[in-house]
Amino acid sequence: MTDLDQRPPPSRAGHALRRAAPALLVYAGVRALGLAVLAAWGAAAGKSPHTLLTARWDSLWYTRVAEHGYGWEVTLPDGSVHSNLAFFPLLPWLERLVATTGLSHADAGLVVSWVASLCAAAGIFAIADHLYGRRAGICAAALWAVLPVGIVQSMAYSESLFTALAAWSLYAVLRGRWVTAGLLASGAGLTRPVGAAVVAAIWAAAALQVVRERRAGAVRERRADARMLLGVVLAPLGAAGYVLWVGHRTGGGLLGYLDVQAGWGNGFDFGYAFARFVGEKFTSVPGALAGVGLIVGVALVVWLYVLGVRARQPPPLLVYCGIVVVLALCAAGYFGSKPRLLMPAFPLLLPVAVALARLRTSRSALVLGGVAVASAVYGAFWLHGSGPP
Repeated sequence: MTDLDQRPPPSRAGHALRRAAPALLVYAGVRALGLAVLAAWGAAAGKSPHTLLTARWDSLWYTRVAEHGYGWEVTLPDGSVHSNLAFFPLLPWLERLVATTGLSHADAGLVVSWVASLCAAAGIFAIADHLYGRRAGICAAALWAVLPVGIVQSMAYSESLFTALAAWSLYAVLRGRWVTAGLLASGAGLTRPVGAAVVAAIWAAAALQVVRERRAGAVRERRADARMLLGVVLAPLGAAGYVLWVGHRTGGGLLGYLDVQAGWGNGFDFGYAFARFVGEKFTSVPGALAGVGLIVGVALVVWLYVLGVRARQPPPLLVYCGIVVVLALCAAGYFGSKPRLLMPAFPLLLPVAVALARLRTSRSALVLGGVAVASAVYGAFWLHGSGPP
């Protein structure tokens, strides 16, 4: 036997990384294009791309939590109070950890976000690859990168971290790895309030599996039942722990976190504020065009979800995606953030990824390349605007 014959077989992790490598390279290339356009735009506008990515809007709030902890708030002229308790703790914790290497907390946030964005792309690839094949997985990761608001994936925001935890938790559910799914869901719950969508997906998957097995008269091993139960129990601990801690700190009890969000003007109003915002656009011709565009955008989101239902996406994906979409569209708050809040709803992209995967490689590359350029330009334009993404 030769030395080559005696080499151990590749590890599962190594095989998975090699399989996902094209998707990660495409994703990294799209994000690099976005950053290059942002840098060129910033040079022309006299603004620092580094500042835009690390030290504006939510990035500043996360950095302050990492540096000084919770308890800082701002009282606005109208009397409303913006408290940093609205920001979940996992990203600031990671910023503080990475900052021990000597980086500033702002730069640490950027590092966490960039690494997390690659992990998110890998998770999206893994799900699409598992369901539809490798080509669809590559297209899905690329589509997530070329979203109009994709520049947020490269900012010191929590969306990339949340999407990474959510995607890998859902992948674990699809593979029947309940404990892993529960742990990752708990991490997602420590990252953003919409972590509840991941918890609901795990609970729905577990309930459906129990129902199916009872109907089939299947007998499961006690260890398998215990693992599923443990995953179900672990999933909500992150979000529940933080919400209860905020309630205790503010004296608001179970509703304490909702009170904090109300200070920011956030809350669930079944889409009334959003509908009113759209309706107000129809008072002028330019505004009416914008209003029509918003309606078309919402219709597109709903249509993509319906396509996922028709394609019989696994129930955990449909539950997760449905809740993310509903919370993004039906919550009161700053309208400009809604596209960003929809970004973790990556199952919406799967029908498009499957369609692109059926095209010739040259055609799908041409489509994705054109959209990537448009996304890069829009991202630079967006970050140079006055309002937060």
